[in-house]
Amino acid sequence: MLKRSRSLRIRALVALAVLAASLAIALTLPIRLGLDLRGGTQIVLETRSTDTTEAGREATDRTVEVLRGRIDALGVAEPSIVRSGDNRVVVELPGVQDPERAAGVLGRTAQLTVHPVLGTARSATDAENGERVVPDESGQYLRLKGAALTGRDVKGADARFDQQGGAGWHVTVDFEDRGGDRWARVTGEAACHPAGDARRRVAIVLDDKIISSPQVDPSVACGAGIKGGSTQITGSFDDAEARELALLVEGGALPVPVETVEQRTVGATLGDEAVSAAARAAVVGTALTALFIVVVYRLMGVLATVALLCYGLISYAALAAVGATLTLPGLAGFVLAIGMAVDANVLVFERAREEQAARSRPSTRSALTAGFRGAFSAIADSNITTLIAAALLFLLASGPVKGFGVTLGIGVLASMVSALVITRVLAEFAAGRPAVLRRPRVTGISSTGPVRDVLLRRAPFLMRRPRRWLAASLVVLVAAGSGVLVRGLDFGIEFTGGRLVEYSTATRVDPDRARDALADAGFPRAVVQSSGDGDLTVRTEDLTDAEAAAVTRTVAELGGGAERVRDELIGPSLGEELRRDALIALGLALAAQLAYLAARFRLLFGAAAVGALAHASLAVLADGSLTDFALALLIGVAVGTYSSVFTASPLAVVLHGRGAGSPSGGSGTPGRNGERVPAGRTRRPEVP
Repeated sequence: MLKRSRSLRIRALVALAVLAASLAIALTLPIRLGLDLRGGTQIVLETRSTDTTEAGREATDRTVEVLRGRIDALGVAEPSIVRSGDNRVVVELPGVQDPERAAGVLGRTAQLTVHPVLGTARSATDAENGERVVPDESGQYLRLKGAALTGRDVKGADARFDQQGGAGWHVTVDFEDRGGDRWARVTGEAACHPAGDARRRVAIVLDDKIISSPQVDPSVACGAGIKGGSTQITGSFDDAEARELALLVEGGALPVPVETVEQRTVGATLGDEAVSAAARAAVVGTALTALFIVVVYRLMGVLATVALLCYGLISYAALAAVGATLTLPGLAGFVLAIGMAVDANVLVFERAREEQAARSRPSTRSALTAGFRGAFSAIADSNITTLIAAALLFLLASGPVKGFGVTLGIGVLASMVSALVITRVLAEFAAGRPAVLRRPRVTGISSTGPVRDVLLRRAPFLMRRPRRWLAASLVVLVAAGSGVLVRGLDFGIEFTGGRLVEYSTATRVDPDRARDALADAGFPRAVVQSSGDGDLTVRTEDLTDAEAAAVTRTVAELGGGAERVRDELIGPSLGEELRRDALIALGLALAAQLAYLAARFRLLFGAAAVGALAHASLAVLADGSLTDFALALLIGVAVGTYSSVFTASPLAVVLHGRGAGSPSGGSGTPGRNGERVPAGRTRRPEVP
């Protein structure tokens, strides 16, 4: 008794310490919301090799530094830019709702060069002796000498407005010391030619395009050049164009070209709605779960609900402590772990009921202690297999799916603390109170439940003919597989590549009407769907920005105006990679779980359990939205329950019978001292 009290006190102190630390973290460290919850743009860039530079880790790191300077110049609050792998860069721009402009600024190579002009040309093919022929601002072809200055000679650039001269916006470029000398030499050579001669011009080229080609002022003497180490780039710039040009020039050139392989934009309104919807789902789901366990387990259910609330606090604090970004799929993982916490409590309470029914325990507290001890291995096994899947998602997946793996893993660990520590402390403390000892029925575990009573009275021998259940499962599996082969799978753009744009229209638009209008506009393969709240979703193959604008105009004409609330672009190469990685992750997850179950139990039981997953496995192919996730989860739970009872169990019975060498195939399970217990019956727990 003294030992039990000491263990209870230790667990109570551990629980209080965890809760106190979680509360302190939750009050001081806010969780960073992902762009799908707060709105903004995420762009994934992939570096490309050139003839002279390999797009490896080093080049990508230099690209990150250049992009960081450009993003800072854009004035985006709390941006994020990180390297992913050896040749990808993930950029998050909160609040940015113009992905085309952002991608244009980030993706431009920004190779700035300054060239002496050798004269005019009639066409782009008139180049001689290594010259370059490039059209100027007016379209006149100019013959250019090799670059006299590059972006490395630039010290800084600034967009300014000429209020006195009335020249409008221009960009002032300051050169480094050596660059200033080169600029003076180039302009001094140009000044030796008469006014009006093309050779008196100097061409400033950005990404193989002449952005300015001014003549050297007549006041500049031949050979003297323009001193001071600075110049002005003039043109018909507005303020935005001048600032963009200045940040490109000042930010420097990218060491290698980059290509946008993924782009996601979520409007602030849609992000707020996603947070509200997820919060409502979490509150309603938790309330219904709490109501169920309170009705079934009474006082123990109330205490489990308290522990469930503690689970929420611990999970939130853990996410904040590790600096994780909470995304919409991450919220799904967070809510999913709530169900796992409840499952653990159910296992414990049902095990305690069995101990109480066996009349081998003198008190409810003893039954609870035995219940926690007996259910521990089952809880640990189920959570470890889930942690294996979460770890593989984190290691192999990317983007939002990686966030789902993080929150799922944290949620699983928090659920174990909630169920095995907090619930146990509360339950054992309550079970030892005199008022509870006088009224054992209030605990909810003093007797078996009505469902178990019915099963015990009727004693159905479900495993009497296991091969019949396996045949039925095979028929279901063949039917499901045939349906997939006939109808195919509707892959999302994450797997196929393409562009998905969601619009909020002033008036509701019929999808068929929108589909016909888009076909007339030149998009016959556009897939149009209407969501429950009236928004319109258009999914097509890869679109240019001009084509995306045409789609927007078409939808706006139909709906009396349209606001783009979500925009996702997945390159075809990335879609193929994600599809391949998903299949690899699925295969590795099944293999890892089979290996664990085989080591933990026996190979045949592990094979039976993993074999049952053939019915629920297509759920991994569901779309990324919460609606599709919830549908896949509901189907998975229903089919998973069927598979566990009518596929895994009979398969284990058949395999065990063959392994034991039973001539009839065996339909029983080994009992104590080697005797066999008929399938469908369970031995009553024995206490030595």
